[in-house]
Amino acid sequence: MLGQIGGRTSNRYFRYEVVGLRQSEETEKTAYPIRSSASEFITVPENRMNQEMQRITRLGGKIVSIQPLNADY
Repeated sequence: MLGQIGGRTSNRYFRYEVVGLRQSEETEKTAYPIRSSASEFITVPENRMNQEMQRITRLGGKIVSIQPLNADY
């Protein structure tokens, strides 16, 4: 099962650094492009990493780094 290691649920979290996310639905209505260069940090549990990557891509973002936040030992 996803999110399970050795029969137990994983508590590992990762932090994505993302650039280029659209600001809001309102900015989509403008007739000119809006540059979004600020980094955003998104914390994701291990079992949702793939879904979050897909969501970020759909929103026009780019993941520039992924860092583990805690160890699951």
